Order: sequence, then structure tokens, then C-alpha cells
Amino acid sequence: MTKQKIEDFKEDFPLLIEAGFIAVKQLDEISASRIFHAAQAINPNSTAPQIGLGYIALNKLEVKHATKIFEEVAQKEPENYLAQTFLGICFLLTKPKRKKGEKLIQEAMEKTNDPTIKNLGTISLQWAEKDLKDLKSPFFNHEKGEVLKGK
Repeated sequence: MTKQKIEDFKEDFPLLIEAGFIAVKQLDEISASRIFHAAQAINPNSTAPQIGLGYIALNKLEVKHATKIFEEVAQKEPENYLAQTFLGICFLLTKPKRKKGEKLIQEAMEKTNDPTIKNLGTISLQWAEKDLKDLKSPFFNHEKGEVLKGK
């Protein structure tokens, strides 16, 4: 695409980011990915498309891939509290890094003024407390260390 054509779409950048997140919510990974890549082509210095691609990976539970993306964004923009919160969520899903994830989310919540990020952090920490602590599989007898047989 020529530079002039790309310039014509610069003002549509925020709409593309929003459309990408809507496509993720509608479980349309292909469209979401294409939209975020188009947004990246329009504004190569923005981390917003990368956050979108990381969000796709996180939704697919591709935790390693999502972690890599969010770490890169957080390193590039240390005050990007959305990326920091998503990175914390990735760590919540990785048992050895769960405490680090909780700490990262709490730090982001303390530093940001954005109520959406604060809400995301609160919900994530509640979810971790309720559903991830002492997680036990319904198919495994933890006392005996064996797989349960069907009834």
C-alpha cells in the first residue's frame, strides 16, 4: 500500500482497534487478526494492535504467546497499565508465576486512573482467588495421587 493511501486511513485507526476487539468478542479470530494487522500497518509505532493480538492469544489460552506479546508491550511502554494487567492475567494462568501476576495486577490498579483497567484488575484478582486457588481436577484423586475411574 502506498504511503498516501495509508495516510488516508490514519484517522480510522481508533475505529480499527475498536472493531478488532469487537471481532474478538464475537469469536471471529480471523477478522480480528486482520483488523489488528491493518491497524499496525497504519500506525506501526502504536502498541494498541499488539495488545489486540495478545488479547486474541489470551482468549485462545495460548498463554506463552500472549505473555510474550504483553511483556514486549510492557517493556516498550512501562506505563501501559492495560498491557500490564493482561500480563498479570497471563501469569495468573501459570501456577509458578501466579503470585507475580497478582502483584503486577495490584500495581497496575494502584497506578492507573482508568476505571476500566481497575475493574479488569479487580475481577481478575477475584477470579484468581475464587477459581484458581487450590484448583483441583474433578478427574484426579489428590489424596491417593491417581486418576478417578468413571462410575
